[in-house]
Amino acid sequence: MEIKHRIRSAQYEALKAVNREMINLYWDIGQIIVTQQQGATWGKSVVEQLAKDLQAEFPGISGFSAANLWRMRLFYESYVNNEKLAPMVREIGWTHNLVIVEKCKDDLEREFYIRMTRKFGWTKNVLIHQIENQTYEKTLLNQTNFDKTVPAEIRNQLKLAVKDEYTFDFLELADEHSERQLEQAILTRVEPFLQEMGGIFAFIGSQYRLEIDEEEYFIDILLYHRRLKCLVAIELKIGKFLPEYVGKMQFYLAVLDDTVKLPDENPSIGIILCKSKQRTIVEYALKESNKPIGIGTYQVVSKLPQELQNQLPAPEQVAILLEGFE
Repeated sequence: MEIKHRIRSAQYEALKAVNREMINLYWDIGQIIVTQQQGATWGKSVVEQLAKDLQAEFPGISGFSAANLWRMRLFYESYVNNEKLAPMVREIGWTHNLVIVEKCKDDLEREFYIRMTRKFGWTKNVLIHQIENQTYEKTLLNQTNFDKTVPAEIRNQLKLAVKDEYTFDFLELADEHSERQLEQAILTRVEPFLQEMGGIFAFIGSQYRLEIDEEEYFIDILLYHRRLKCLVAIELKIGKFLPEYVGKMQFYLAVLDDTVKLPDENPSIGIILCKSKQRTIVEYALKESNKPIGIGTYQVVSKLPQELQNQLPAPEQVAILLEGFE
């Protein structure tokens, strides 16, 4: 088993090295094009001719079309003045980089998706889905009490593990559905559900049973965050958020920490998913809570309301948050 692990590790490191060299090559080509065009010696036709020359010289190597050369130019220009992101782009694939450059509007959003892709190993299609689903905005807008309830060393990572809104467009649900129907629909599509939750969770069970003094209680869904090593209790509510949901979740988390959590694991967290919420009510409900809880909404089809776009944290706050997400 140790030999197999060593072989796989070597293969992975070799692939990373090849990818890094390819990104370095594309960076250098982009730099050459920019430099030559600044000297007014290269125009559009020269780039097209260069593409033809490269394709003729290296017939078995793809990636040197005129369109791709222009992408290399855009790639270089996008990061040449960013000392933080320039090294990071070499740690993800070329197609991932193209998606991020072309679809993200500023450096902080690009940094978020670069870090997420690097950390969770997102495929190109998953990355596109996350960007189109506005995961960046929905993560920054999340409502939690983690600032005062979780250890500082995992706080930022945990904040970025909870979203303000989740999109369950893979569920075949009518507009009107019960909590049991919602849960059953999720159980038939566990893999896309975990992907939407963030892709780093493991499924433990549904209607997870707790017994206290011969009384039974059931958590709708129990997950495990593999990287942060903590249990995650999820309660599903088909209506609007009510403050009393926090008290019930605190009870569940206290029992999990005392009876289920292992000694080397971090404190359990709770996520309450509702059909809707009023942000001010959520803030008050979480204010005095002593257990780590996040409140989110779920939608079958999602579009972030325009009024929330203007509530995103200031750029300097976003930068600090991302720094802790390694």
